[in-house]
Amino acid sequence: MLYIREEEVGGLLSMDVALRAVEAAFRELGTGSAVNIPRSRVRLPGHTLHVMSGGIPELNLTGLKAYTTTRHGARFVVLLFRADSGEPLAAIEADRLGQMRTGAASGVATKYMAREDAASVGVIGTGWQARSQLAAVCGVRAVKSVNAFGRDRTRREDYCREMSEVLGIPVQPVESARACVEEADVVITITSAAQPVLEGAWLAPGAHVNAAGSNALVRSEIDEETVRRTRVVAVDSREQAKVECGDLLEPVEKGLLHWDRVHELADVVAGHVPGRIEPADITLFESQGLAVEDVAVAAAIYERAKAEGVGQRIG
Repeated sequence: MLYIREEEVGGLLSMDVALRAVEAAFRELGTGSAVNIPRSRVRLPGHTLHVMSGGIPELNLTGLKAYTTTRHGARFVVLLFRADSGEPLAAIEADRLGQMRTGAASGVATKYMAREDAASVGVIGTGWQARSQLAAVCGVRAVKSVNAFGRDRTRREDYCREMSEVLGIPVQPVESARACVEEADVVITITSAAQPVLEGAWLAPGAHVNAAGSNALVRSEIDEETVRRTRVVAVDSREQAKVECGDLLEPVEKGLLHWDRVHELADVVAGHVPGRIEPADITLFESQGLAVEDVAVAAAIYERAKAEGVGQRIG
């Protein structure tokens, strides 16, 4: 069994690899082969343990991600097992893994739901997760320009300098969320906001939205007008979204949206439903994060670690 540390994961995993792994995982879900179990939580005073698990027969793997959240932050680990023998293969520290797989899921959604000619991006949120979100979108579309907005000016400017250098395209800081998104072909929201940071009235016809920050009932990044204007809505898991997607639960409760209209991204990737119908449609992907994404990306990390002799052998 390999123990792979956080600092090693960064050297083993590229966005291109993460995109391929996550897309394959969604395809396996869409064909009914892969199995995903939604997140469960154990709550103690000042401490929450989150556990999510899944299996991908095509990879002969099962696995789980467990993480804790406390006032000291979050700690993540993924455990990987061989499906046929039950052999434990790897324990992988998973902060970077989770960042990359979350970005990759938005990248896959963008590949199947955004217009083919999408070339401009607006990013609301400039934290840790915003980096992989933008990198993934640029991995599936020929992006020429990016606007970014975050409340903290220094962090916003640092983000833009860093991502301009990493991606080789202009990433410009702007002074408001509206200026960030009103002409964007692809919009990313990746915040911890309790109230909407994106208004649907700002969206240009044909825009695709990746809303990746609302994974709890107390969080909401998009307003009701965004939902009202959206023609195609996809989630990574309807079952999980019904429990924790703050962006959709209130519009559903008010009758603005029905779950029958909400597709799973796996069905879009597998070709069962369209990700986009007309060029002028607004499309929306709501990301909560799935265990099969973690398993697929962990598998890629594990195989490369074996090939390069990285990681600590246990047992």
